[in-house]
Amino acid sequence: MARVIAVTNQKGGVGKTTTCVNLAASLAATKRRVLLVDMDPQGNATMGSGVDKNNLKLSGYDLLTKRASAAEVIVPAEASGFDIIPSNGDLTAAEVELMNEIGREHRLRLAINSVRENYDYILIDCPPSLSLLTVNALSAADSIFIPMQCEYYALEGLAALMNTVEQIKETVNPNLEIEGILRTMYDPRSSLTRDVSGQLTEYFGDQVYRVVIPRNVRLAEAPSYGMPALKYDKASKGAIAYLALAGEMVRRHGAKKTSASVAV
Repeated sequence: MARVIAVTNQKGGVGKTTTCVNLAASLAATKRRVLLVDMDPQGNATMGSGVDKNNLKLSGYDLLTKRASAAEVIVPAEASGFDIIPSNGDLTAAEVELMNEIGREHRLRLAINSVRENYDYILIDCPPSLSLLTVNALSAADSIFIPMQCEYYALEGLAALMNTVEQIKETVNPNLEIEGILRTMYDPRSSLTRDVSGQLTEYFGDQVYRVVIPRNVRLAEAPSYGMPALKYDKASKGAIAYLALAGEMVRRHGAKKTSASVAV
């Protein structure tokens, strides 16, 4: 049964989509079965995975409006090594159509539950705002994974996100938990980066992943070629960092399962 992880941050420009695509590819490289769900109308995760958002037969819009099932919408991102529920600008229309629908916040959860047994990980790329699409993603998720830069405004954004998580837990998904916090665009030469990183570790402890993602030109270039960094330049620092992140995530889940078994 897949673990469903929403990759989200209400602040834009923190490497959220980059993390989704590259983490999906890296988990797939460890022989895990991975589904990436693009819930951002910009469709950047779709394009970055090598799928043309302008030439889709079915998309996330069809999924949320019940015009098609998850199995029908899923396409293989063959160059990237995982499956994807692709999206484009049509997804914005889904929000409008669902506005007065009962149970609208659970559409995504019901849809992906039908394919959940086919995967080890399902990653959801969320839009950088608290919209109905984001609520659907957080309703469907077991946990949220938060990429963030180590800067002052990022801390403010993180506080707002924590408030959102509490609201979601109180209303639509009481079991939602924090998967972890990932430090992106990390520059160890910056005193601000080190200070903010220290504050994160002090406050969130083990929820902060040990792996950090450095600023890397190859990470920035890869999406324009429609592939994750692992396929574009597997020797780049960015690709190596995301492989390490996948390894750390898999080990953490393995440790949790072992602890649960011992407790039983």
